[in-house]
Amino acid sequence: MVLKLHGWFGSTCTRRVGAVLHEKQIPFEFVNVDLQSGEHKSPAFVAIQPFGQVPYIDDDGFILYESRAISRYLEAKYPNQGTKLIPDGLKERALFEQAASVEVSNFDPHASGAVAENLFKPFWGKTPDPAVFEEHIKQLAARLDAYEVILSKQKYVAGDVYTLADIFHLPYGWSLSIAGSEILADESRPNVVRWWKDITSRESWQAVKDAVKSTV
Repeated sequence: MVLKLHGWFGSTCTRRVGAVLHEKQIPFEFVNVDLQSGEHKSPAFVAIQPFGQVPYIDDDGFILYESRAISRYLEAKYPNQGTKLIPDGLKERALFEQAASVEVSNFDPHASGAVAENLFKPFWGKTPDPAVFEEHIKQLAARLDAYEVILSKQKYVAGDVYTLADIFHLPYGWSLSIAGSEILADESRPNVVRWWKDITSRESWQAVKDAVKSTV
């Protein structure tokens, strides 16, 4: 049975998993969940994903949600297929986990907050608050100053190899420009710019950046 990815074609977290599936060369069927009609809050959906959120995967009857957990599962199941996305060495893996933790605690809250303010609120018919958006960008700028230091010493956020920690940044980082901020293109942080151009140019991200589609 081919793996099924249930999500909305344009959702940030669905595209995160989609990028991993492409990077790992895992065939999958995409099942679109209509967020605008509220399908993700229907009794049938909530019976599977109790938070009423996308995405989740169905891997031959095994159900898993939360995009970062799904990503780790896919790497663990297919360690030797496609790109290896979590290193094996004890110290190398620790540095990966450090980078993944940095993403979820320092990058995501402000990148996702800014995107939610300027993109998600209008999608749901609400009015963005410019002050909230600018505060998130200000806070993110301070975090990216630290990224600049890290990336001045290595190619990627976990070292010199591409990992899930880099992929985790992609969906909200990509959406920042659409939301009205070019902070990841700010040449005052040349190493951040170099890294961002590198990871957004990968075929796996190019395949899902606009919409997630089945590969079978």
